[in-house]
Order: sequence, then C-alpha cells, then structure tokens
Amino acid sequence: MRVITGTAKGRKLDTLFGTDVRPTTDMVKEAVFSAIQFDIEGRTFLDLFAGSGQMGIEALSRGAEAAVFVDTNPDAISIIKLNLEKTGFSERSKVIRSDYFSFIASCREQFDIAFIDPPYREGLFEKALSAVSGIMKSHGIIVCEHPIDIKLPETLGDFKIERERKYSKIVITIYRKDSE
Repeated sequence: MRVITGTAKGRKLDTLFGTDVRPTTDMVKEAVFSAIQFDIEGRTFLDLFAGSGQMGIEALSRGAEAAVFVDTNPDAISIIKLNLEKTGFSERSKVIRSDYFSFIASCREQFDIAFIDPPYREGLFEKALSAVSGIMKSHGIIVCEHPIDIKLPETLGDFKIERERKYSKIVITIYRKDSE
C-alpha cells in the first residue's frame, strides 16, 4: 500500500494483517479520488471504519485541510497513528477509537467528505450511511465502498446517488446532497 499522489506521493503505508482485512486497492482508490478530485482541497475528511487510514491519508496528501480517522480495533488505531507519522500528517488529523454509532452520536463537527467501508456481511452499510448523513456539511459528499451484491438506496435523506462504478467485485457509490 502506498500514497498515490500529492505531498506524500509514493510513501509506503503499513496495514493490518488477517483474513478480515480488505485494503482498498490502488485502482479503486485512484477511481475514488479522481471522482472527487476538485472537492478535496481545504476540506475536512472523515475516514469511518478507517483500518490503516489510507483513504484519509490520501485525502490529506491531496490537500484536505484535516482528517478524522475512526475505528474500533486498537491495532488499527496504532497502524493509523504510525502511517500518519510516516507521512507527516499527524498534526492535521484526529484518530478516534470508537464504533461508528458512538462516534456519530457524540460528534460535534461536520464534514465535507466521508468515506465509509464497513465490514462486509454485518448489515452496517445502510445504518452507517444514514447516521453519517447527519454530520455532513451542506455540500457534503459520502463515498461508500461495498461488495457488488449489496445495493444501496438511491436516496438518503437530502443525499442522492451521483455516481456508481463497479471495479471487479467492488462498487464505489458516491452520494451528494441534493441541491434542488
């Protein structure tokens, strides 16, 4: 795993090991950031179910002002902190050990962009999407990585699907606030 572009381009990132770990591939990561490339500069990024933190780190490398990383796994929290130090982004970041629901319930800030990639087969997609929509800014973007056999809702409160792309067995769904 590496940072694709920006100020930390080429830096290698550590990751967790095990059968439950699914790092986002470089191809999918590049597709996500190509789709939102003009929305990153100076924005706040939420990496929910952060794992290694690679998506938030990529956003910081591409000019995001700040990122918040949330994960329940203490090993993931350690890896995220290590990767932030390696890339020099620790001061522009917050790393929080929490489940998504507790984090969102106590969150007092709003985000420009949220990336959601919860554990598959645990029924968390719609619950997490619904919860995170309440902490997004008026021009917010929610990006969800999910398996091809999980269909997400067309609309989500004020959000609706702007783009949906398949990459092998993975789908990237991008929601934007409906401006109508």
